[in-house]
Amino acid sequence: MDVDLKNKEEFKSMAKLNTPKGKLVRKLGVNIFGNPKFDRLLSKKGHRPGQHGKTGRRPSTYAVQLQEKQKIKFTYGTLEKQFRTYFKKASQMKGETGFNLLVLLESRLDNVVYKLGFGPTRSAARQLVSHAHFMVNGAKVNIASYRLKPGDVVQVREKSKKLDIILNSIKMVKGDLNVSWLSVDKAKMEGTFVNYPERDEIDLTMNEQLVVEYYSR
Repeated sequence: MDVDLKNKEEFKSMAKLNTPKGKLVRKLGVNIFGNPKFDRLLSKKGHRPGQHGKTGRRPSTYAVQLQEKQKIKFTYGTLEKQFRTYFKKASQMKGETGFNLLVLLESRLDNVVYKLGFGPTRSAARQLVSHAHFMVNGAKVNIASYRLKPGDVVQVREKSKKLDIILNSIKMVKGDLNVSWLSVDKAKMEGTFVNYPERDEIDLTMNEQLVVEYYSR
């Protein structure tokens, strides 16, 4: 089987067959789930699953582009069809397509809930949003992909303010929020989407330009 095709099929199977998160993290070489335990896993096991030692065939340009796309897609918890839709929209916006793509993903409600400290991981934040624990500008929203805009206020619903997962997540945030484009009031359990982030305000090490190249083939 062609190396690139094998790589592509492997990623597909991982996405569909409920591959253990640890294996997926090691495969991609980055903590896409934001859970500290995977940072420890990566530090202990530097090689991909199935690899023994650092030798091996150098991946093709296509394989590198594919892997970078998968890193970003899995980080934000989107499916392939949805990710393609984001890319299409990003390509129609003014400016750099790759940066536009990241801004669209960062503006998702589940991502902002996570960044505000109301959920321990993006996955947990996505579940909390889907179970209608949050409001935007005073209205209940249960769509994880809901796109926020500057000035929008995200609030924990009154009935949800005693949930352990939210309270414990807030406690984990020490000091002031380290996200310059958001503001948070921990006492009120609400945060504001102040501005769209600049590239240096997005804490991703992935190269979004490789995603642009992947879809431009």
